[in-house]
Amino acid sequence: MKHVSILVPQGTISVVNVAGTYQMLTWVNEFLEQSGSEPLFDIHLVGLDDRAGTHKGLFSVHHQLTIDEVPKTDLIIIPAIHESYARSLEDNQPFIPWLHDRYGEGAEIASLCISSFFLASTGLLDGKPCSTHWQSAPMFRELFPEVILTDERIVTDAGGIYTSGGAYAFTNLIIYLIEKFAGRELAILAAKGFMIDIDRNSQSPFMIFKGQKTHQDKSVLKAQELIEQNYTDKISVEELSNAVALNRRTFERRFKKATSNTVLEYHQRVKIEAAKKEFEKGRKTVNEVMFDAGYSDPKAFRKVFKKYTEMTPFDYMVKYKRDAYGA
Repeated sequence: MKHVSILVPQGTISVVNVAGTYQMLTWVNEFLEQSGSEPLFDIHLVGLDDRAGTHKGLFSVHHQLTIDEVPKTDLIIIPAIHESYARSLEDNQPFIPWLHDRYGEGAEIASLCISSFFLASTGLLDGKPCSTHWQSAPMFRELFPEVILTDERIVTDAGGIYTSGGAYAFTNLIIYLIEKFAGRELAILAAKGFMIDIDRNSQSPFMIFKGQKTHQDKSVLKAQELIEQNYTDKISVEELSNAVALNRRTFERRFKKATSNTVLEYHQRVKIEAAKKEFEKGRKTVNEVMFDAGYSDPKAFRKVFKKYTEMTPFDYMVKYKRDAYGA
């Protein structure tokens, strides 16, 4: 039997992450028992001391064991912590050496949504791919440059460390773990039972590009504004660098450092975000939206749109347009 420790950190945590994970893994056990097999998971909620994990808001989560009572475990699951990064790190510092020790003894670790921040603070994610909620990606990149952030991914798996994308994407990671430990057939049954889209591997369709503007580079900020105000036009890197009084090489380097995008990528993402908003309104055809976004070649538009959303323009329009559900 695989011992699973679902952590109950101090502070306001995602009760949905805790309850949903517990429910899904318990379902696997119940299904196996009904089929005449032994349960697979020995599941425990694990905290630091005798306090409840959540001390704000409507809900409290009470753990069953403390970390001192769990010297060995096979799988550790960390729910999202909805506190400031500094506060969550301060309140939950004793988890860090415990995580290091358990991982060193062979335990695997899964972070759900923004709990990737806490896991990254341990150093265990350095040099490894990681996902998180797409809205938190700019801050994560700034705090943890040693981690390979792949925020478009819903699930990452590297060396016994797993991470998931934002919010309810944690269910995709739990299904992934069920498949790994219990097999594909049972994972499919669980996905059907909980109505989860198995094998979804990208959160790109859900991302809203607002531009990375938390940096302090005024020249880059000015260039970003110029791109956003004139995104339907052809704007060369040379024109932008001249507009902000920087030589091209310096401008490109500073732009990439500040925004995590090249100038071309940023311009493309602004165009595609504008196109997405038009598709969601459901009033224009694909070609009309394409022209409004500054594209004249359907093939090029489709290629760039799919690059950033992993969906074709038509598929996106059908899925997200305002009257998609008869509204």
